[in-house]
Amino acid sequence: MKATVLSVNVGLPRTIDWQGELVTTAIFKSPVPGRIGVHGINIDGDRQADLTVHGGERKSVYVYPHEHYAFWRGALPHADLGWGAFGENVTTEGLLETDVSAGDALEIGTAAFQVTVPRMPCYKLAIRFDRADMIKRFWVSGRCGFYLTITRPGEIGHGDAIRLTRAAVGTPTIAETFQTRKRP
Repeated sequence: MKATVLSVNVGLPRTIDWQGELVTTAIFKSPVPGRIGVHGINIDGDRQADLTVHGGERKSVYVYPHEHYAFWRGALPHADLGWGAFGENVTTEGLLETDVSAGDALEIGTAAFQVTVPRMPCYKLAIRFDRADMIKRFWVSGRCGFYLTITRPGEIGHGDAIRLTRAAVGTPTIAETFQTRKRP
């Protein structure tokens, strides 16, 4: 596996007006230059708005493959699709949902991680793209990305290699797990 980090993206919760309601979300992420620390349950400068569904120990870092961006640029030609557009903390190259399983151990920069679960889209993805159909589009596309838990603090940055250090045995890939989940 030859995989690298294209971008590390962070964002803080903010309250926005969406369909007449105030909603707090941290789905808006922006790339950061240089190296950035990862420890505890977060990347420095990043937070989640609702820890009951995003973030926390099992969902500390959200990874999304840049390979999916070409599909989305065709499907959403007028959308702002800079790195971090899907709320991901790490935009990768060469690491897809078909390449990893829950329990796989990865090293990026000086930090270590374990793959946990696929991302299940929520209404905040619809907010990010201002499209009520975005959740269904995301499900149907199968392009879910996945979460990592931080197992060793360190620093990560653009250009870092992503190394698989231990593969889980006998577990379905993230793509297979996502396909078995109940869809809206």
